[in-house]
Amino acid sequence: MNSFYFYCGVFIFGVLVSAFAQIALKKTAVKEHDSIIKEYLNAPVICSYIVFFMATFCTVYAYKGIPLSLGPILESTQYIFIGVLSYIFLKEKITKRRMLGIGVILCGVLVCSC
Repeated sequence: MNSFYFYCGVFIFGVLVSAFAQIALKKTAVKEHDSIIKEYLNAPVICSYIVFFMATFCTVYAYKGIPLSLGPILESTQYIFIGVLSYIFLKEKITKRRMLGIGVILCGVLVCSC
């Protein structure tokens, strides 16, 4: 049973790392670039896609110890991470509607994982 929690932790870690990469991509997308090549071939974009690649490996590795049906449930925690990280790094407001959505996601995760 301890290995189950380890694999769940690896999966959640991959989701969290992926959320950080999404925030980095969004921060880069709002900047002005000299050309379309510089828009897509710059350090933050390349690093973000490398991080996405590593997060995919975390997910694949985690499926060794968790059932396939649990993956989408754990993956939905990304919406929570993105909401919190966008508040911290992008200074986006967390509205009542967003909080309600995060609450519904949390309830869904709890109901489906029990």
